[in-house]
Amino acid sequence: MTPDDLRILIQEGEGTTLEFKESLSPSFTRELVALANTIGGKILLGVRDDGTVIGVHDSNALRARIQDIARNCDPPVKVLTEPVGGVLAVHIRGSDAKPVQCSDGFYWRQGAATQKLSRAEIRDFFQAEGAIRFDLSSCPRFRYPEDFDHEKFDIWLSHSGITGRPQVEDVLVNIEAAERARGTLLFRNAGVLFFARSVRRFFPEAYITCLLARGTDKVHILDRKDFDGGIVADIEDALRFIERNTRVAYRIKGLKRQNIPEYPINALREAITNAVMHRDWFFDGANVFVEIYTNRIEVSSPGSLPKGVTLADLGRRSVRRNALVSDLLHRVGFIEKAGTGIRRIRDEARAQGCPEPEFEANGFVTVIFRPNPEVRAEAKERPMGRVTGEVTGEVTGEVRLLQVIAGEMTRQHLQEALGLKHEDHFRKAYLLPALQAGLIEMTIPDKPRSRNQRYRLTPAGREFLRQTEEKQ
Repeated sequence: MTPDDLRILIQEGEGTTLEFKESLSPSFTRELVALANTIGGKILLGVRDDGTVIGVHDSNALRARIQDIARNCDPPVKVLTEPVGGVLAVHIRGSDAKPVQCSDGFYWRQGAATQKLSRAEIRDFFQAEGAIRFDLSSCPRFRYPEDFDHEKFDIWLSHSGITGRPQVEDVLVNIEAAERARGTLLFRNAGVLFFARSVRRFFPEAYITCLLARGTDKVHILDRKDFDGGIVADIEDALRFIERNTRVAYRIKGLKRQNIPEYPINALREAITNAVMHRDWFFDGANVFVEIYTNRIEVSSPGSLPKGVTLADLGRRSVRRNALVSDLLHRVGFIEKAGTGIRRIRDEARAQGCPEPEFEANGFVTVIFRPNPEVRAEAKERPMGRVTGEVTGEVTGEVRLLQVIAGEMTRQHLQEALGLKHEDHFRKAYLLPALQAGLIEMTIPDKPRSRNQRYRLTPAGREFLRQTEEKQ
């Protein structure tokens, strides 16, 4: 720095990156930390607040004291001292490990003023810098085993590939959903999201809202569901909501059918999973949304893109905001390899004959899906779920099953209505083919063996039955 540079700095006055100090006073440490927490800057020792240069005695002792102050910050701050024109300029580099604190606390720069961070500001600062991980943070309000849902855990475990009969507590610790502390299990937030009996008791925004609109906006809502059964169940429920409320064109010959979905279901599954996996849990009062309009489906996740990622980076760079949540989903096959989700969304949409999805980031990260033009053209505004193509008049096991269903019926009642004695034969020849063809559905799909399980016709099943009866 030259004397001319110094003169210009003093003329400009104090600001976000410049502070004047007459001497090395007790407040110097706070100013240093504040600049390190912002973008760095300079402290000019030997200059009054009004810009008057009074000078300061430069000595090795003074420089050593400054270096000691910088090293004693947490984490240490890098500084460089430089004498110029009777003034000692202290150059402070913006920290790469924000936030920095001194013995008095956390500070940052707001204009020409140094402000102490409040508790909420410290939390936001840590979160913005990625120093606080929501999924790894502990949830002290969660009590094990009182708040633990063994059924959710058993379902997750059955899909995880973990074999043998391991102890529940050992598995929870090994997958990092919990840690042992003082003779008990302390659950992390990710573990609560997956295995709590009532997730929203701990995190009120832990749910997916699905809505079906009549038109291209939210003026007329035909259906709305909030799913809050835990991360795995919520993703599956949201996908079923889409399947129930979008068209499927298909051709039937015998029992063989070729489905042509209106939207790329696998891509939507990936988008919903990404929305849950990467959402910003520090975004208060917001949850994941899946919205079906007449011309598109939108999947929205609270929060902006992770720090350092732009829309142009999607599909090329991956930053996992909630790495433990991602890992627990990966273990049960909901995601494949980190960083490939966006590419799979685009590839799947293309493979299904749909336009490439659009991405927006404006407080929420939103993926917009457009329908398959072939299905739209074939449907010609038929009601949702309408079956197209050839339907045979043959009375098959499927048709007989559809004909006896009245409302919601148990497996036993369906079997009795058909006059069948052998359960195994009924399942293989009647029930499973109809389920796989999408003609009937379970009322409790998450618990296929539940004693409260019922079966009912889907819109496709009703249309299939109608067309079949017309042929007879």
